[in-house]
Amino acid sequence: MPSIKTRGLTKRFGDVVAVDNLDLRVESGEVFGFLGPNGAGKSTTINMLLDFVRPTAGEISVLGLDPQTEPRAVRERIGVLPEATGFYPQDTARDHLRFAIAMKRTDDDPDALLERVGIADAADRPVGGFSKGMRQRLGLAVALVGAPELLILDEPLGGLDPAGARLLREVVRDERDRGAAVFFSSHIMDQVETVCDRVGIMHDGRLVAADTIDVLHAEAATPATVSVSVDTVPEGVEADLTALDGVSAVTTEDGSIHVECADSATKADVVARLDAAGVAIRDLDTGAPSLEELFLAITGGSVTAEASTE
Repeated sequence: MPSIKTRGLTKRFGDVVAVDNLDLRVESGEVFGFLGPNGAGKSTTINMLLDFVRPTAGEISVLGLDPQTEPRAVRERIGVLPEATGFYPQDTARDHLRFAIAMKRTDDDPDALLERVGIADAADRPVGGFSKGMRQRLGLAVALVGAPELLILDEPLGGLDPAGARLLREVVRDERDRGAAVFFSSHIMDQVETVCDRVGIMHDGRLVAADTIDVLHAEAATPATVSVSVDTVPEGVEADLTALDGVSAVTTEDGSIHVECADSATKADVVARLDAAGVAIRDLDTGAPSLEELFLAITGGSVTAEASTE
C-alpha cells in the first residue's frame, strides 16, 4: 500500500489553477523529493494531503485513508514539519513536546526527542528566544513524535546551519531505514539530491517529471560530481572516499573535496560517509543543474516562477 497516492488531484482558487490533475505515488520506506520553485503548487498539495485545503477535484489517499473523512486517523499516523512553524513564545521546548505527545497519545520521552535533534540543552528555555534554526529543530522533534509512518517535511532546510542540515539528513535516512516514508518538499536541488530515492518536479501546478535522480540527470545530460566545502579536510579522506563503490576520483584543494562518481546515487553515499565521519560540511554542490535548467531539459520550454496563492 502506498503511503501517498493521488489521482487527478486539482485545486483552483478562482481563475488560478494551483494544482492541475496531479497523479502522485509515494511508497513506504521511500524518500520522495517534491521539488519546484515558489508558486509551483507544492504547499497547496501538502495542504490537501493534510485536509487543510479541500481539492476542487480528484482523489487522495494517505496511508490508505481519506484525509477528508478520517483526518484524525491520518494525523495520528503522520508527522509534519510545516514551512512556517508556529509555537507559543512563552512555553519551553519541553512544553511543546509534552503537548504533542499528549495529542498523539504516545509515551515518547521529550528529552530523548530534543537530544535527537540537538537542542536538549535548551529544553527549558522559552521558545520565544529561539533562533530560526532552533525552531526548525524543535519542529522536527514534534514531527517525530509517535514514530510516524509518514513524515511530511515542507522546506525543512530553511534557517538551518550546516550542522542542522547534516542532522536533518541523518534523521531522514534513519526514518527511511525504519520503514517510514518521507515526503520532502524543497526548492533546493543540491541538498535534496543527497537523501532522496525519487523526486517529482512541479511547475505551474503540474507534475512535469517524476523519476529517480539518475534518470532526471541523464535527461539533463549532467555529470555525476559532488563538491563539498568543509571546515577542515580530514586526513585520509581521499582514500576513504575512493574505497566507496562508484567513486572514480577524489581530489582536495583549499577546504573543498571534489568527487567524481559513476552515478548520482553514489553522491548520496559520499555525503553520508562524510556525515558519519563527523565532517563539518559548510556547503554542498552536487554538480546538478538548477531547477530552471532541469525544466528546460525535461520540458524543452521556458521557465517562469509564476505568482500563486501559496
